[in-house]
Amino acid sequence: MPLLLFSRAACAMSMRNHTSVTEFILLGISNSEGLESMLFALFLVFYVFALLGNLLIFLTILASPNLHTPMYFFLGNLAVFDIFFPSVNSPKMMDYLVRQGRTISYQGCVSQVFFYHTLGGTECFLYTVMAYDRFVAICHPMRYTVIMNHRVCTCLTVGTWVGGFVHGSILTFLIFKLPYCGPNKVNSFFCDIPVVLSLACADTSLARTVSFTNVGVVALTCFLLILTSYTRIVISILKIRSSEGRRRAFSTCSAHLTSIILVYGPVILVYLRPASSPWLDSVVQVFNNVITPSLNPLIYTLRNKDVKLALKKVISQGAQPLGYKE
Repeated sequence: MPLLLFSRAACAMSMRNHTSVTEFILLGISNSEGLESMLFALFLVFYVFALLGNLLIFLTILASPNLHTPMYFFLGNLAVFDIFFPSVNSPKMMDYLVRQGRTISYQGCVSQVFFYHTLGGTECFLYTVMAYDRFVAICHPMRYTVIMNHRVCTCLTVGTWVGGFVHGSILTFLIFKLPYCGPNKVNSFFCDIPVVLSLACADTSLARTVSFTNVGVVALTCFLLILTSYTRIVISILKIRSSEGRRRAFSTCSAHLTSIILVYGPVILVYLRPASSPWLDSVVQVFNNVITPSLNPLIYTLRNKDVKLALKKVISQGAQPLGYKE
């Protein structure tokens, strides 16, 4: 009995000594002292461009009957993603730059990790589905409308978002089931797995292994499926006899390939390399969070005649009620 009382007292003492963290302090972007105003203006421009550019792409696809095809259906989903994704971390980052708002609540940190990886998983799945769509269009053009029917497109799209939700939920549960009781300084401008795990007051080996495996398996599986699709696509394109036909086939895939490179580069540099570098991580994460979502509207409009024509039509129709004439 005395031993049991002593054990309970020791447990209570331990709980008092390990007070749960209620907020985290974001240390911001490495080596950015004195550049806050310039970085704020730069990030604000990219963020606004990402929101307006992707919203315009989404509304153009919605308002143009000739773009109601599987390819542009998935592109519309990508535009929605590129509106949500920079909104997870960019507002807090700009608040940090302009007002030095360094603190973020525990719940806010959990939300950032959850939405960041939910949307990140959705992005991987969405690019994989888009690659499959291009594979069917180029390798099986006569059966394209049968294979990529409305029901299949809807199921694939719902699957990408549900898959991203499951992916983000697993990672968030793993990270925040650990106790956080002491240091609360996050060596980044937002909460993410590598920087938050280093603050846990427990053994993080299991969480690191599972999170690394989870991110790695999702990213690698999607990448291999995309690679398989494009290998088949290239083989089919090379069989086309006319140079004009080959050029048109390659042009339909070039925008998607450019976006894939911009997406998978940061994932490899941040999550799938053995050693971490705070400065490199900050640069890569800024590029991934702010710049890439603002580039997709340019990538998909400058290299796509159908989208450019539909965009001009939508803009002209919107300008006419205001009294402007072409």
